[in-house]
Amino acid sequence: MAHSESTITYTYTDEAPALATYSLYPIITAYAAQAGVTLELKDISLAGRIIATFPEALREDQRRSDDLGELGAAVNEPGANVIKLPNISASMPQLKAAVAELQSQGYDLPDVPDEPSTDAERALLARYRSVLGSCVNPVLRQGNSDRHAPASVKHYAQTHPHSMGAWSSESRTNVAHMEEGDFFSNERSAVMSRAGSLRVELVGADGSAAALRAPIAVQEGEVVDATRMDVAALRTFLSAQVERARAEGVLFSVHLKATMMKVSDPIIFGHVVRAFFPETFARYGESLAAAGLNAHDGLAVILGGLEGLADGAAIAASFADEMARGPRLAMVDSARGVTNLHAPNDVIVDASMPAMIRTSGHMWDADGAEADTLAVIPDRSYAGIYQVVIDDCRAHGAFDPATLGSVPNVGLMAGSAEEYGSHDKTFEIPSDGVVRVSDDTGAVVFEVPVAAGDIFRMCQTKDVPIRDWVKLAVTRARVTGDPAVFWLDPRRAHDANIIAKINEYLPEHDLEGLDLKILPPEEAIALSLERIRRGLNTISVTGNVLRDYLTDLFPIMELGTSAKMLSVVPLINGGGLFETGAGGSAPKHVQQLERENYLRWDSLGEFLALGASFEHLARRTGNARAQVLADTLDRATGRFLDEDRSPGRRLGTLDNRGSHFYLALYWAEELAAQGEDAPLAAAFGPLAEGLAAHEEAIVAELAAVQGQPVDLGGYFNPSAEKATAVMRPSATFNGLLATLG
Repeated sequence: MAHSESTITYTYTDEAPALATYSLYPIITAYAAQAGVTLELKDISLAGRIIATFPEALREDQRRSDDLGELGAAVNEPGANVIKLPNISASMPQLKAAVAELQSQGYDLPDVPDEPSTDAERALLARYRSVLGSCVNPVLRQGNSDRHAPASVKHYAQTHPHSMGAWSSESRTNVAHMEEGDFFSNERSAVMSRAGSLRVELVGADGSAAALRAPIAVQEGEVVDATRMDVAALRTFLSAQVERARAEGVLFSVHLKATMMKVSDPIIFGHVVRAFFPETFARYGESLAAAGLNAHDGLAVILGGLEGLADGAAIAASFADEMARGPRLAMVDSARGVTNLHAPNDVIVDASMPAMIRTSGHMWDADGAEADTLAVIPDRSYAGIYQVVIDDCRAHGAFDPATLGSVPNVGLMAGSAEEYGSHDKTFEIPSDGVVRVSDDTGAVVFEVPVAAGDIFRMCQTKDVPIRDWVKLAVTRARVTGDPAVFWLDPRRAHDANIIAKINEYLPEHDLEGLDLKILPPEEAIALSLERIRRGLNTISVTGNVLRDYLTDLFPIMELGTSAKMLSVVPLINGGGLFETGAGGSAPKHVQQLERENYLRWDSLGEFLALGASFEHLARRTGNARAQVLADTLDRATGRFLDEDRSPGRRLGTLDNRGSHFYLALYWAEELAAQGEDAPLAAAFGPLAEGLAAHEEAIVAELAAVQGQPVDLGGYFNPSAEKATAVMRPSATFNGLLATLG
């Protein structure tokens, strides 16, 4: 799509941020228009992606454009300016639930096939799988990541420190990971000497070769990796951890990333479920499989599907018996009986581990009590960083947000870099053999021995993003004066190749006076923790997965939430992508809104991203008024924080809608008071006066609607009319905003 440089694209996503958009978007479009800036809304929600995938099945009035595909083209244009809100990284159960909801709303979508047996069913499942997991981020992130806490946010966190659970030196919380047979130990890596393509084949014992996928295009200088998870070793490891948790009297929990690693981690999760209930699966595994009840989908799906089975009651009793005899399971929701093993996407490692560390190293048991925990993270590539943090807290106590320094991140993610771009190159191996990867001349690049059930994975990291990442790291170190540490382990094949490229590209820059290091992740985090406790800042320069992990871990310690981070993606072709924090899409917030018309989603990330977006637009286009919008929004956000206008957590306090009102009030007042643009000040003067004069009435109107259930017309695909009514309940506020034109 053609993209005007005076246009900002704002993404409509899912769950809490999507609902907040109904309230915030009318405010920002009205304000931006006064500066000649247009906003356009693009639907990249799970429901929107599903609908766009099946136009032939729907009526003309139900069809939607492929907004994600259009944005994928737009982010490669120099004038791209996109604000990206958190979206659902859909698991298969979520996908099925979304399809069922859309069908109930009259969308004639085909059912998702569980066990495809025909070419047509396999093709249908492939179309549905295209919207699974975090399919959005690899499309939009055509640049590397710069995530840091804005000064105003960091100041607020230090002057209003959030609560942190106390740590005991006697804590029995630990991390468990494999020592052999995992992705780390089996990795191979190669740098492509020329552009071309790679074939990926499974070669059987009889010499027969079956292609696992279509040829993979590669570029000159690209780093390509291949590895496998030895499932026999995985099973042995998991059984040992179940017994360890029982023996040590701690909770058992598993921490994966089944949303982003949407092929490998649901499979690993299924093995965890089987390891926890070995007798049940030994006795009833065939019955469960025949009923289409797969351990990969978790206990919720399995237990929910037992009612129609002849031996369903016996299977349920067997699960209950093993649960009672096994180690205590960590809980996601003790009140509702939702365990750590209920769904693969309920416990996401980058969010769950920081939450556990913040809460004294505890998770919750079935009675809702905190308890020490064994955190199982099977692959050792990054698991060790969490053990270092746990050991640090055991030795030095909880972190103090009032005195902490900061660990901002420069992340390599452009071009679907590394593991998070591996979904289409990850396979559960059907039979023993060797996976052979060869180039288009027939030369063998890798041969990886595999057994039936093993998980094989390839990853790609293109050269241009690596060079850009090194440049971004040097730039951040120069601008901030802080040391920068590349988190890379020379013992890992992929990291060794990346280190060689860093050493090649660093001399292209002026390094005088800069403190740059390359350290293995466990040493890097130990250094960062030692410095952060002394109030010092250390830039973490990492690959794609560690980027995700660290931009939850440190912000949750520093700020109380990762949603308050400023996440800027300088797109390689000159545009800008501005992500609204890293806080997920908050399904529990939606449930609370539906139950009591109260939305506690904090839109601070949107405010920060919007300010950076205006500033980027002003730089590229010379629109001075856009810079005025950026500067006044920054001051308004500072007032917003200082006067504590963020949403509360409980009914009766200010919620998301009220926080939007106060942002609008402060922003209008700052615009009216600024002296850089007199006509702009004059345009906002009456609005500022009106909002201030009617503050009490508006807050009362927003509070009056709280306490009653609301009908949004859908969870994944809410009714726009109903959601607008729910999220804009103040007639006084709406009327005043409309006067801006």
